[in-house]
Amino acid sequence: MKKLLLLVALACLVFCGCASTKEKLFDGKSLSGWALYLGDKNADVTKTWSVQGGIVRCTGKPAGYMRTQTEHSNYRLHVEWRWPDRGGNSGVLLHMSGPDKVWPKSIECQLMSGNAGDFWLIDGTEIAEHINKSARRVPKKYEGAEKPLGKWNEYDIYCRGNTISVYINGKLVNQATEATVSSGKICLQSEGAPIEFRNIFIDPLD
Repeated sequence: MKKLLLLVALACLVFCGCASTKEKLFDGKSLSGWALYLGDKNADVTKTWSVQGGIVRCTGKPAGYMRTQTEHSNYRLHVEWRWPDRGGNSGVLLHMSGPDKVWPKSIECQLMSGNAGDFWLIDGTEIAEHINKSARRVPKKYEGAEKPLGKWNEYDIYCRGNTISVYINGKLVNQATEATVSSGKICLQSEGAPIEFRNIFIDPLD
């Protein structure tokens, strides 16, 4: 009995230790910790971005993004998204640096419906898999795993050093190596159509 209790106690310590490393980027109530940017300087950001019922709601217009106020490196990023109406375009910008603009230096993990998992190289970033230099898009290596419109999808993006591995709903769909950027802010795009996000957090990687 004592051995069983000891094992249970050790399991609890391990679980608590792992759970404590998770950093919520979205608290479910507000956009605290995020900076909001729109390309239209006269636009009201609160009309583009809002929080309701534990969900970040984005109208998609005008173009812009919400970004973390702090920089991150070597992490697993978890983001859940869905298209509440029709499909559209959006993305997760990784390792963003430099001034706010549409679009800032970063590597985008595409969220466009039907093309989620593609990479887009923005403002001079590069990866080894970028073979077609006439285009900034690097298509996903493997078959996509998006759910039907209106359903929640899960992005798990592993950024370790100069490598980025992208999973959609638990399935590996793309990978980048020898990235020219390996740290920076994280952005979620407003790019034309309503989109919703929830459960946004990172886990540090060794």
